[in-house]
Amino acid sequence: MVLNRDKLDILMEEVERCATLAYEMQCECVRDYKKDGSVITKADTTISKRIMVMISKLFPTCNRISEEESSYFNEDAPFTFILDPIDGTDVYSQGLPLYTVALGILDSKNLPVGAMIVAPRFGIARERLSLRLDPGEKLILDGKGFNLPQEVNKDYPTQITVSSSTQKHLNFSLYKGKIRTFGSTILHLICPVISPFIQGCINQKAYVWDIAASHAVLKAMGMDCVYFDGTPLCYTNEMLVERKRCQGTIYCGNEACRDTMRALLPLKEE
Repeated sequence: MVLNRDKLDILMEEVERCATLAYEMQCECVRDYKKDGSVITKADTTISKRIMVMISKLFPTCNRISEEESSYFNEDAPFTFILDPIDGTDVYSQGLPLYTVALGILDSKNLPVGAMIVAPRFGIARERLSLRLDPGEKLILDGKGFNLPQEVNKDYPTQITVSSSTQKHLNFSLYKGKIRTFGSTILHLICPVISPFIQGCINQKAYVWDIAASHAVLKAMGMDCVYFDGTPLCYTNEMLVERKRCQGTIYCGNEACRDTMRALLPLKEE
């Protein structure tokens, strides 16, 4: 099955509208908490409902997974849409700019092949960042085709992004480069693609909605995500159906960068 381009256009327009809605709702945002203690807002639930309904109408035979509501999952479905209505809800709820609306697409083999990512307050010399990757197509950044500049070297991690809890799990004593953290896993993971002088990312255990969209973008640019032992990150039934986190720390970038990060930034001994 091939996803209809016109329907993907409609879905991307809805993701863009929901990102605008998140922007408009932020100034009056009220924090609430889930049973696990994580932050949730009305914007999360509103956007989740809107996009999930849209997916069910446009692609009724495809799987639908959202962080904020129960999922529809059929192992024989041709594609799986995975939504994080607001990635970075904690920073969003505090009025900070680094959050995204992120929709990832897995194929029938659960490989990340598509993404729609819109960050209303994070851009390159502009207020908004928009990424789109249709399965089998080129990456689109802010409405234009995107390729990594040939002169930019992504092999050695002079700058990396990390998740906010990474300091608890890694030994930083050997690493002499710069470290960035935003509070949004989606943004952390796409930085090796969109930021010329950030080469890699390290992220702790994450849910599928935190990583699928950015993982597709990384793979489209010849990068990938692996665990500390070098095993590739794969999307298992535990992650997709049982909604469990991935199995450990992931290292993201091209192969040379991943190998160097694993050597210079090993896991702490338990």
